Amino acid sequence: MAEIKLLQGDITTLKVDAIVNAANNHFWMGGGVAGAIKRKGGAAIEAEAVGQGPQPVGESVVTGAGSLPARYVIHAAVMGQDLQTDAAKIRRATQTALERAKELGIATVALPALGTGVGGFPVSEAARIMIAEARAHLAGETTVREITFALFGQDAYDAFKQELARTEMK
Repeated sequence: MAEIKLLQGDITTLKVDAIVNAANNHFWMGGGVAGAIKRKGGAAIEAEAVGQGPQPVGESVVTGAGSLPARYVIHAAVMGQDLQTDAAKIRRATQTALERAKELGIATVALPALGTGVGGFPVSEAARIMIAEARAHLAGETTVREITFALFGQDAYDAFKQELARTEMK
């Protein structure tokens, strides 16, 4: 049975099939989640991602994961060069990231709270959007069996926990 999990911690340490990077549409990896992935996985991840850009905001591309424990990195373009995001961009980036996971035929994927770091989007709203998209994806035909939201900090974890509990009660 497919499930959604929450984890407070570092996405770069997870032994899943793929992790999702909160990317810009040129796929340069500077700060936040992207910077951590590049530091721990190697610069080859960024070189491979940049070679597939630019893409429209909302699109996702796949690269190898370098020295990370994951097999792939799915780079979800949640913002453009202006580093601004919104609900529609987060929704689309979540959808395309999960679609790339399905196309890879993988079972486990971990996502950060897209757009809430550099993008400055409210975590509780990102939780609402991303959990809804995760549920919609798992309800359809997919190879994905486990979606983990790897959340940095107590506030992000609490927001996703509250949203997950709220939507389970329906």
